[in-house]
Amino acid sequence: MRLFIDSADIGEIREAAAMGAIDGVTTNPSLLAKAGKPTRQAIVEICEAMDGPVSVEVLATSHTGIVDEGRELHRIHPNVVVKVPLTIDGLKALRTLSREHVRTNATLCFSSPQGLLAAKAGATYVSPFIGRLDDLGHEGMELVEQLVNIWNNYDFTTEILVASVRHPTQVVQAALLGAHAATVPFQVIAKLIRHPMTDLGLARFLEDARRIPKE
Repeated sequence: MRLFIDSADIGEIREAAAMGAIDGVTTNPSLLAKAGKPTRQAIVEICEAMDGPVSVEVLATSHTGIVDEGRELHRIHPNVVVKVPLTIDGLKALRTLSREHVRTNATLCFSSPQGLLAAKAGATYVSPFIGRLDDLGHEGMELVEQLVNIWNNYDFTTEILVASVRHPTQVVQAALLGAHAATVPFQVIAKLIRHPMTDLGLARFLEDARRIPKE
């Protein structure tokens, strides 16, 4: 399973890339606002730091507006993937952009019917938001399981990109279910590598090494 970082912080992105931990980046308007840079500048900077897909969300809501904005984002850098909301106009735009060979990410997916329609429209990725479903008292990973089962019945090229991930367990669950990718915040990526027994073992080795006779 591929891992993307959900961030617009160039420092976090470079650190995760240096670890060899990530294969791409996802952003949204909230993350870009937090980064405090003009959108185009931030996108170019991220694309130059990470050689992989970089999802950038449109702000338009109409079919024509989404398509126009998607084309504009696509022209910024070859790595850009256009994030499109799963609405009726969004589906129309996904279909139009996919026919123009513009890579897309169908975002804000909260049900298997939405995911199915996104795949039929030709989305490159579909992003089920599992954490937000959990917040509403639902089991977010059940949606991922449903989508994987549906995908196994057909030859969809759309990839399932698990989003709104809150903790490492969800990353493992997504991998066990067979999701193609997951996008996670930097703090979750950091937690994936940490284990108290690793720290304890390293400390003991270093302590023992101090007792090795000098030559």
